[in-house]
Amino acid sequence: MKALAFFQRSELTATLWSFKNEFLMVGALSMVANVLMLTPTLYMLQVYDRVMVSQSELTLLAMSLLTLALFAVMAFAEWLRSRVLVHAGVRLDESLGTQVFNASFQSYLNQSGAPKARALSDLIQVRQFLTGNGIFAFFDAPWAPIYMAVLYLLHPWLGLLSLLFALLQAALAWLGHRHTLAPSEAAVAANAQASSFLQSKLRNAEVIESMGMLGNLQKRWAQRHDTAMAQGSTAQALTQRVMAWSKFIRYSQQSLALGAGALLVIDGQISPGAMIAANVLMNRALAPIDQIVTGWRGFISAAAAFGRLEKLLSDVPQQPAAPAWPTPLGQLDLRNVVARAGARAQPILQSLSFSVSGGTVLVMLGPSGAGKSTLARVLMGIWPDVSGEVLLDGVPLAEWDRAALGPSLGYLPQDIELFEGSLAENIARFGKVDSDQVIEAAHCVGLHETILRFPKGYDTPIGEAGALLSGGQRQRIGLARAVYGNPALIVLDEPNANLDEAGEAALIQTVQNMKAKGKTVIVITHRPGILAVADRLLVLMEGKVKAQGPRDAVIAALRAATQAAPKAPAAGPSAGLTPV
Repeated sequence: MKALAFFQRSELTATLWSFKNEFLMVGALSMVANVLMLTPTLYMLQVYDRVMVSQSELTLLAMSLLTLALFAVMAFAEWLRSRVLVHAGVRLDESLGTQVFNASFQSYLNQSGAPKARALSDLIQVRQFLTGNGIFAFFDAPWAPIYMAVLYLLHPWLGLLSLLFALLQAALAWLGHRHTLAPSEAAVAANAQASSFLQSKLRNAEVIESMGMLGNLQKRWAQRHDTAMAQGSTAQALTQRVMAWSKFIRYSQQSLALGAGALLVIDGQISPGAMIAANVLMNRALAPIDQIVTGWRGFISAAAAFGRLEKLLSDVPQQPAAPAWPTPLGQLDLRNVVARAGARAQPILQSLSFSVSGGTVLVMLGPSGAGKSTLARVLMGIWPDVSGEVLLDGVPLAEWDRAALGPSLGYLPQDIELFEGSLAENIARFGKVDSDQVIEAAHCVGLHETILRFPKGYDTPIGEAGALLSGGQRQRIGLARAVYGNPALIVLDEPNANLDEAGEAALIQTVQNMKAKGKTVIVITHRPGILAVADRLLVLMEGKVKAQGPRDAVIAALRAATQAAPKAPAAGPSAGLTPV
């Protein structure tokens, strides 16, 4: 029971424990293969000590046929255990692939610092180790004592010699692990840092080229690259040193085993057949240990990947199925909401409480840094560190099933992120493309005629991150994606930042259309044009609500505050706002 509890201490080990039958089968097949590995030794003994003496061709033929049959069984056992592990690896990927993908995504969303993009690579690395040749060394190693026992039966000195070399190789494996683990991990981390730095700069190649920043950034990359190269060289040098010692021990073992056997033959203690058989048997006895030494770096990498996966699945466990709630109507309630970020001492949002009725257009105002974009993420349920309550139709956001809730939410962030695919696929959120709803969303944002002028219309590919579109086009396509399917709650963060007058007029018309359909729309803006369609205003400053209420009443209060303190705008609630 204790062993079972150990294997079930984490989700990953529990999943691996579910493959115990496969591992037991591989162990049984390894037993068959390793026992049959004695066949060449027995064949040599019989040929040298019996056939050569009796000169019997029939005996030689019978023994040769039997040996070939045993070799065939041995080859089948090794092939079968390989197939069992390959199928186990496929099942492991099927069992964990989706969960690791979701956990990696959630970890990135939560900004938890857990492994993110490497998670799927770690799963592949673990799977490849479990299905590769390296794992066979661990299944074969327990049979090394049996080979040594057979050597001891041939002659005690041969058994002791094999034990000595086994201890030397085991000590070398332990020393290699102790001295190469830290440098290898440091080299991998340094390489990852240099690669990440380079990739982030390539994504901003136009800015770098236009302002002549390439030389300065190249110097910074070169520093990271040189560090990675130095640490990689150190790790490689240590690994090569271990490999060199391993080769020295292996070749010494082969020669000394043959020399010891020859000495025993000269003394008349064993036969020449036993000498040759002992040499083959000792090589076989020490082969798994030699494979472990050779593949130790792969084992260390797989173990590190396993540890990262275990931490990821522990930090981001699989969530139970959320209850099914009715389609939301868009009623929002915030109660004492506090949002924090990392090690920042001061909360970004401080004790926010307000309500937005379904079908209301709320415009949120405030200076830069007031926390408006953070509040937008809180309303979408995607800000990681939040306390208090955010209720949608009276139900906490955390209790909604995100897949079921997604179609009822529309979100346009400040940084518009489109994805490689067609215009229709981006508007339809990469789900099943409903042509009528795609066209309706494009009409709603005034984009239909523009799309028809593209080479392939709605089927036009937009390239990676919408690289083939202008900033205004990306923003309007993002807006069409936000209103696709007529969601109950729509949050738009600076939706008119890249729009011209025609685009802003289309935005206003979009908000009016959503309002006419009874949808709740929250718009964050610095530009006054959208205020005309607002039902309510909310003024946010330094993470606190400074004013909220019906549009006309809040505007009147802001004007009164501005007129009362014209020389000290920083002290009033209208500080940093565009005059209305």
